[in-house]
Amino acid sequence: MRIKLTGGPALPSGGQSGFGVSCSPRHQKMKTFTLDEAQSLLPVLESLLKRAIEGKREAEQVEQSLSETARRIYLSGGMRVDVAAIARQRAELESLVQRARESVAEIDAIGVQVKDLDSGLLDFPCRIDDQVVLLCWRLGEPAIEHWHTVDSGFKDRQPVDERFRRRSASGGWPN
Repeated sequence: MRIKLTGGPALPSGGQSGFGVSCSPRHQKMKTFTLDEAQSLLPVLESLLKRAIEGKREAEQVEQSLSETARRIYLSGGMRVDVAAIARQRAELESLVQRARESVAEIDAIGVQVKDLDSGLLDFPCRIDDQVVLLCWRLGEPAIEHWHTVDSGFKDRQPVDERFRRRSASGGWPN
């Protein structure tokens, strides 16, 4: 099922963000995080992520119901429908989509990248050894314990090592 939440093309569920949100570094001055900074944001991000996921899930259910109604109308060659009920469903769909969009936009505004909304996958840009890498966290994990390069992804994530912990302990470097 496709849910379109931005002005761009709809992305399939489970795709990059599932919401048409660009997930690649796109700002000249990208916000970067130390491990400690990223960890401290997890409670807020988890709440926003759950809100976006639930909004998307509910929107998909309403969209499915509207699609099924349209299918029944088509197959029967026309039928009476409760126009007010359909209008309420469409309004509910728009509201749910907007709620999900706003939550994803809030995460993006913090500087965190939504990689896959369905699995709750987030990346935090982090500067290590004069290179930007991505701290990687997925909804349900107790802490940020992995990272990967900008060019690789979830399947190539590696455990956080001492370089990340030293940077956090020393207060990090300027962003």
